[in-house]
Amino acid sequence: MLEVKTLALDGVLEITPKKFGDDRGFFSETYNAARFTEAGLNLTFVQDNHSLSAAKGVLRGLHYQLSPRAQDKLVRVVRGSIVDVAVDIRKGSPTFGQWLALELSAHKWNQILVPKGFAHGFMTLEENTEVVYKVTDYYSPEHDRSIRFDDPQIGIEWPIAADQIQLSEKDRAAPSLADAEVFTFNEGTF
Repeated sequence: MLEVKTLALDGVLEITPKKFGDDRGFFSETYNAARFTEAGLNLTFVQDNHSLSAAKGVLRGLHYQLSPRAQDKLVRVVRGSIVDVAVDIRKGSPTFGQWLALELSAHKWNQILVPKGFAHGFMTLEENTEVVYKVTDYYSPEHDRSIRFDDPQIGIEWPIAADQIQLSEKDRAAPSLADAEVFTFNEGTF
């Protein structure tokens, strides 16, 4: 009851659950451990997070947690739309420093699985966008890290100009990839 599509970076997946609708509305099983296991995704989620971004152009990221508290993330949008970005930050990986973007929306009803070893961020494309995501480890301030959204070494092409972006002070002060603590290739899920 879910479609799993491999994306350009190994381990990053687009997952689209089935949605059943009629004149009353719809029903969707957005997560089912047995279905994920059948698809080869043996993950144990321990925490759900929910964010509301009131404005278009809010950017949250690029965030990750270091081992041993690294997190896999399953991200979806329940209202509005975002551009979701994953960056490979596993030193020694053939795709180290490369990124991919995927539009997630309530309309498309798609999700992205961002595995350990990747930095994650998103930008809202609409006002009042709500993002919900599951993680495989609890938030740990001691292991929490971030990388600059506009690091030229990575070169992410955000859909909204930098001077139009709303950013937290934490994200504005994030280091570049070259200066960040990152994973080694064997620390990710591979």
